[in-house]
Amino acid sequence: MKLLVTGHLGYIGAEMVPILLDAGYDVVGLDSGLYDECDFAAAPVEIPELRVDLRDVTPSHLEGFDAVLHLAALSNDPLGDINPNLTYDVNLHASVALAESAKAAGVGRFLFSSSCSLYGAGGDDLLDETAAFNPITPYGESKVRTEQAVSALASDDFSPVYLRNATAYGVSRRLRADIVVNSLVGHAVTTGKVLMQSDGSPWRPLVHIRDIINAFQACLTAPREVIHDQAFNVGRTSENYQVRDVANIVADVVPDCEVSFAEGASADARDYRVDFTKAETQLADYDPVWTVRRGVEELYEAYVGAGLSATDWDGPTYYRLRTIRRLLDAGRLDGGLRWST
Repeated sequence: MKLLVTGHLGYIGAEMVPILLDAGYDVVGLDSGLYDECDFAAAPVEIPELRVDLRDVTPSHLEGFDAVLHLAALSNDPLGDINPNLTYDVNLHASVALAESAKAAGVGRFLFSSSCSLYGAGGDDLLDETAAFNPITPYGESKVRTEQAVSALASDDFSPVYLRNATAYGVSRRLRADIVVNSLVGHAVTTGKVLMQSDGSPWRPLVHIRDIINAFQACLTAPREVIHDQAFNVGRTSENYQVRDVANIVADVVPDCEVSFAEGASADARDYRVDFTKAETQLADYDPVWTVRRGVEELYEAYVGAGLSATDWDGPTYYRLRTIRRLLDAGRLDGGLRWST
């Protein structure tokens, strides 16, 4: 199969590409390169690529591909706060246009990287794929609306699938520090404090990026009738945690550190637990194996091995919002997050 991976130079994409190559796929990337200066320990694997803004993709870019794995997005809630309209332009409108172009170009499968954040404030129940949407941020809403719009494109020749990833963690060539597990471990290693931004009470489903990649692979090999126009929560049901429990795991793994709270830390409205039974039972090749504790141990070893300092950690390199603001301040990006000429 010939695959196009959008966002192949991002946090998940940089790790997905070599795994797909090892599995024998013909892989091409599509990325605008916003995070080209954000390597951690190693650079992404080089592959044929299209340096195209997602908003500029046409059917001609997608001719000859068997599947599109769509990862590219403005990646989190703080980044979306720069300008909520940009979140909708990129994460919603450009994603739907990408699906339309893929269908027009004869692409058979469209794997959309959605998010469990579309459940938002979810209450006390374990939420499966039939649960009501309750997004509380532009990022979460963009995922809901993209799923709905792409579903309308499903046909005998075009099979979309929506992978609703739990909150990701894990080491990557393009590390992110702005997600909860990676953040807690980074603060512990560089400051001796496991710094919580909330009061620690919210529930989060958590998933290692390699288990996310495994889910995408499973959707590439699954029979069409299993994945066609279907949503799958991606994670493990046993891997729902309160943030304070994650903090205690970090404190147990990282020597000589203590749990602390950021100034003004309070309850987080994003509070939900998720049921992952559907993916675990219906996707034959889906075999998630990571636990948060194992991921914390991996992150600790990687941070120490890289000699990560407090200066490194507090800089812009591993924070998507800080990287974008640096490029904006330098005039390298315009207000629409396009490269300046």
